Amino acid sequence: MRTNATRRTFLGTGLAAAGFSGLPPASAAEPAAEIKLGVATYSLRKFQRGLAISMLRQLGVSHASVKEFHLPYLLPPEELTRAAEQFRRAGIAIESGGVIYLREDSDEDMRKYFDYARACAMPMMVVGATLENVPRIEKFVKAYDIRIAIHNHGPEDQQFPTPEAALKALRGRDGRMGVCVDVGHTARAGADPVESIRSAGARLFDVHIKDLRDLKDAKTQVPVGEGVMPVVAIFKELLRMNYRASVNLEYEIDVDDPLPGMAKSFAYMRGVLAGLRG
Repeated sequence: MRTNATRRTFLGTGLAAAGFSGLPPASAAEPAAEIKLGVATYSLRKFQRGLAISMLRQLGVSHASVKEFHLPYLLPPEELTRAAEQFRRAGIAIESGGVIYLREDSDEDMRKYFDYARACAMPMMVVGATLENVPRIEKFVKAYDIRIAIHNHGPEDQQFPTPEAALKALRGRDGRMGVCVDVGHTARAGADPVESIRSAGARLFDVHIKDLRDLKDAKTQVPVGEGVMPVVAIFKELLRMNYRASVNLEYEIDVDDPLPGMAKSFAYMRGVLAGLRG
């Protein structure tokens, strides 16, 4: 674990090394487009909440999907509320929490996570679900008025390897139930990320963006724009669909020093959006 002094030094130098030392805070760096660029804070899992918030601001990010590392499940509700407010006071909207794994098919277990989301004032949970508990999830979605987005996890996921598998399970269910398309896992499962986004339609609630040098190998992740993911085509389709939710960077590599690669990813994505907007 780095010392606080070392981490402060890292924050000051990480972006400079990537050529981003002068980024404005929060939303000032966002492009003039409806698509919101954010971060899945799993990307910052090695950093405590306050430092993670500082890193988000240095990246010019004003939207986040917050992982339990930064809002722990076991905190009492009043502490969760205060902790979530730290993000909002810093100008960072909590678009969702997750990935939250809803593995048990019981009211007791399900209520625990929906109470957690309510305490954090999360409008949506990005979830790992099972085919068996989708009906129970729907019951809680209706009771709590909190949306859920099923996250696909690629060929290792026996339940929902692709967004299409999740969409099939959601047919005829409440409109507050949708999908989070993880483009990396989608590609590794043999699906076309652009087609998966298109097929999700109105049930597309979230996108986790990443890039790979080899679309079949999770270990080849690189900063967005340095791999072979069809990023431009993905953003073109999102704009065509008039998608208004977040595209959240899920940067799973460089765990101890993620900021330079994340900065490169945002520079590329902002450039793509600016170019598409002309």
